[in-house]
Amino acid sequence: MSGINQVWHALLLASLVGGLVACGGQNAAAPGGAMAPVKVVSTVVAPQPWVDTIEALGTAQARESVTLSAKVTEVVERVNFNDGDLVTEGDLLVDLSGRAEIAGLEEAQATYKEAQQQYQRLEGLVANGTVPRSQLDSQIATRDAARARVAAIRARLQDRVITAPFSGVLGFRQVSPGTLLTPGTPIATLDAVDVVKLDFSIPETFMAAIAVGQTVRAKSAAFAGREFAGKVAAIGSRIDPVTRAATVRAEIPNTDLVLRPGMLLTVLVERPARQVLALPELAVMQIGTRTSVFRVNVEGRVDDPLQLGP
Repeated sequence: MSGINQVWHALLLASLVGGLVACGGQNAAAPGGAMAPVKVVSTVVAPQPWVDTIEALGTAQARESVTLSAKVTEVVERVNFNDGDLVTEGDLLVDLSGRAEIAGLEEAQATYKEAQQQYQRLEGLVANGTVPRSQLDSQIATRDAARARVAAIRARLQDRVITAPFSGVLGFRQVSPGTLLTPGTPIATLDAVDVVKLDFSIPETFMAAIAVGQTVRAKSAAFAGREFAGKVAAIGSRIDPVTRAATVRAEIPNTDLVLRPGMLLTVLVERPARQVLALPELAVMQIGTRTSVFRVNVEGRVDDPLQLGP
């Protein structure tokens, strides 16, 4: 439909064309040699709500995404997951060998225990004035150093236990028991896809029509006939000086996990409704670059075609 600037009657062009086709492209005469009247249908053009839709393409991304890897060089003892598993934050995924660290921890704990006992003995002697205060201070330093060594070894042991940093879907595992891991070696990918982020670009001329919290709809060629509803989460702070486009990020709930990172989606954003004068598309006549319609005046007569446009 097309909007115009005044209320008038529009004649359906299809009816006019139908009348001409019925005449076989020749002038059909009524009895007595007069031209037969052409039957047309008119309609009243009145203001009505009109919603424009912005269409764009976007690529789905996981809400959170990471490639799991080790922080230390160590041998894999156990892999506790399978390809594509759903995991919860904190789930144990991989155990690395830590025998040397466990032995070192036992030694450090024994040293700390002994240092603590010696500190307690000296504390009583200092109270009695048997030994100087400086000796107790030295023992405090020894005890604290032993305690710090225990904490450091425990931290290194923690690095040998790889857990899920957040809930999500695991990809294909890249390691097996016995693999020697080095820092940065990929173990598997982990994606949180209960909500997917969808980035798409719009021309800067549409910036006024986009707002955070606005509803968007997305469609995927993989799921014909299905629409995924979401909302605009953020609008880029900059306009690309080359394309004159802004990046918009929407978030779409994905409770059944059918949308995957990397999917190409068609995004539909409805602009705010506005009142326009509209008429049936069949009433619009296109001749070359001119777009026009016929109108009926107050006397019921057909005026010359009215050209549409700004």
